[in-house]
Amino acid sequence: MKRPWYSEETISSADYILRELLIPALFRTKFESPKQFLDSTKGIRGNNMAVAAIEMALWDLMGKMIQKPLSQLLGGVKPEVQVGVSVGIQPTMGELVKAVTSYLGDGYKRIKIKIKPGYDVEAVRAIRKEYPKILLQVDANSAFSLEDTKTLKQLDAFSLLLIEQPLAHDDILDHAKLQKQLGTPICLDESIRTPQDAKQALEMDACRVINIKPGRVRGLQRSKEIHDLCVRMNVPVWCGGMLETGIGRAFNVALASLPGFTLPSDISASKHYFRKDIIKKEFELTSNGTLKVPQEPGIGIEVDKVVLDACTVSKEHYTANTIAVN
Repeated sequence: MKRPWYSEETISSADYILRELLIPALFRTKFESPKQFLDSTKGIRGNNMAVAAIEMALWDLMGKMIQKPLSQLLGGVKPEVQVGVSVGIQPTMGELVKAVTSYLGDGYKRIKIKIKPGYDVEAVRAIRKEYPKILLQVDANSAFSLEDTKTLKQLDAFSLLLIEQPLAHDDILDHAKLQKQLGTPICLDESIRTPQDAKQALEMDACRVINIKPGRVRGLQRSKEIHDLCVRMNVPVWCGGMLETGIGRAFNVALASLPGFTLPSDISASKHYFRKDIIKKEFELTSNGTLKVPQEPGIGIEVDKVVLDACTVSKEHYTANTIAVN
């Protein structure tokens, strides 16, 4: 994001890390695999999204070089992935139900709504009154504290799939305390930045579902390690979204094709976010509420250069000796 609202990273900070550290490293070292590149970044603390930008691009490149789709390289097994849609805070309960109705009409099988103190139980109740049986989950984006346990316990009455990140963005301990008092599974998002975070959270029973966002966890290698850990521990995972264009969406769809992704992921169709995506064949929702997994080499999509050029505000060209900025 432009400001550090989701994590400490911003567009500007990621640009700096890419320009000063990561891209120059590609000219200095011959990397045999994305994992080798990832291992080389151990000296860079944090900045997971900046690192993921290069790591994920290398996965795409490797797929193109050996003529395999990214989903197969990662161990994916599904030709289509289940997806859902996220609904933000609405001005009124009526408008919330109207938005949910619209998305269900589009074909989405799972709905996620954002909640915050004062916009929580009544919002869920309004949806459940209209749609008692749909797959429904809530996302708090760290808006609550343990003092709100009484309110959060009321959500147990609504058969939710999960409550996503109710407490602080970097917390595991208090989530463990809260999970003991809830029947609804807690899902951790922002708190899980590494496979070690996931291991600790699961061993402490701080959550019973994990959201995997490749950018948040430093790329696809770590995403796969967290997935594999959860499969071993019989914990479901799903792929979160970060407002990706079709390029980022293709990576997420490939990741969500892995067998442990048993819950619908936040990988909505292109038109949910863009009037025109920057890829030629946009991601479209099937009649089953799924997105098809690309089967072409790498991420399997083609960038629409006409659309990309129309919205490009700057270009940078890198060589071994110079960096030219237009």
